[in-house]
Formats: sequence, structure tokens, C-alpha cells
Amino acid sequence: MATARVTSSWQGGFQVDVTVTNTGTARLNGWTVTWAKSGDQTINSLWNGRLTQTGTSVSVDDVGWNGTLAPGASGSFGYTASGAASTPELTCRAR
Repeated sequence: MATARVTSSWQGGFQVDVTVTNTGTARLNGWTVTWAKSGDQTINSLWNGRLTQTGTSVSVDDVGWNGTLAPGASGSFGYTASGAASTPELTCRAR
């Protein structure tokens, strides 16, 4: 499961922090979080993840050290973007 929240916003930009939580009973050995961003948004920087963008489709993979999650454990990543601030609707899957 992945949850996002806007933690800061300013004129023309914002920051989002994303938490990935293993809600299952087995260890995760990697995760991918995806969402569709609005057309006016541009991701300027991202930390603790590997970013892939195609049009409005965004995908973030773990970076190894934050991808192995025991049941109940969490990892995180964040990003800054320009455009109107919004909380993305996330999809999370184990790899």
C-alpha cells in the first residue's frame, strides 16, 4: 500500500512525501508505485526512488535499500514538482 501527502506548497510548486507499507504477511523484495500526474505538473526532483515518466504516467521503483520490507514495515520517497499542488492517487505493487 502507498499513501501520499503534500507536505509543502509555494507559488508554482509543491512537495509530496510517499510512504510504502507492506500490509501483507510475507517480506517484500521490491516495489513500484505508479500514478498519473496532471498535464501542468513537472517533477523537478525525486529522492529515495528511481523515476520513470512517459507523458502523464509516472512510475517510481525502490532503490534497493528501501525496497525490502518486512510485514508491517514502511519505506518512503518524495518529490518536488512545479504546477498546481495535488495529492496523487497511487497504485503500488510488489516486484
